[in-house]
Amino acid sequence: MRVYAIGDIHGQLDMLEEAHARITADRQRVGDTDAPVVHLGDLTDRGPNSNGVIQRLIDGVILGENWLTVKGNHDRMFAEFLNDPSYHDPCMRAEFEWLHPRIGGIETLESYGVTPDTPHAEILRAVPESHQKFLRDMPLMHRFGDVSFVHAGVLPGVPLAEQAEDDLLWIRGPFHMETLPFEALIVHGHTPVDRPTHYGNRINLDTGAGYGEPLTTAVFEGTDCWVLDEIGRTPLVP
Repeated sequence: MRVYAIGDIHGQLDMLEEAHARITADRQRVGDTDAPVVHLGDLTDRGPNSNGVIQRLIDGVILGENWLTVKGNHDRMFAEFLNDPSYHDPCMRAEFEWLHPRIGGIETLESYGVTPDTPHAEILRAVPESHQKFLRDMPLMHRFGDVSFVHAGVLPGVPLAEQAEDDLLWIRGPFHMETLPFEALIVHGHTPVDRPTHYGNRINLDTGAGYGEPLTTAVFEGTDCWVLDEIGRTPLVP
């Protein structure tokens, strides 16, 4: 089965449009108009247009695009802030919160025309209910055969069906250090790397779009992976 995947977007609408264009070009080359496209979470924060990213994905699904998402830790923080502005994610270091300058929530609010000083009731009016529902309803994982797509990774030794949300959204160390095969090949983002990397049991597609670096787009046919660029496909191997 063919599946496309896009790494962490972080409010970079122009990069997202380029990623979708690369997928369209690959679809035309292989004659596949309906393979799913999985967006690996962290749609929001840091970049300039989180509002536009969410709206683009909503509009695409309405138009019939086979676009899927998995929830990222930044998406959860945004959703929980809308529910309760005093929310502090339990996996976040104590000195940080969503509106800390290093996290990116300020840029997300600005994309909706509001600021951290805006009364919360006005912020809720500025963020469309369709966006709030989209954030609340984002799934945690998509699995296609021997490949599973999540945001951050999985906890080794735990079946995929029993993974905890905190791990799927935040895990690093134990997941990154595991060298044994998982139940499926894990495709993830969350931890920026210089280039898309295949580790044998997992593939990291987060190449730092939240910091102005490129947004990676890939295609899977079974467990075989290629990175898509303006020329075409480049194999990604361990």
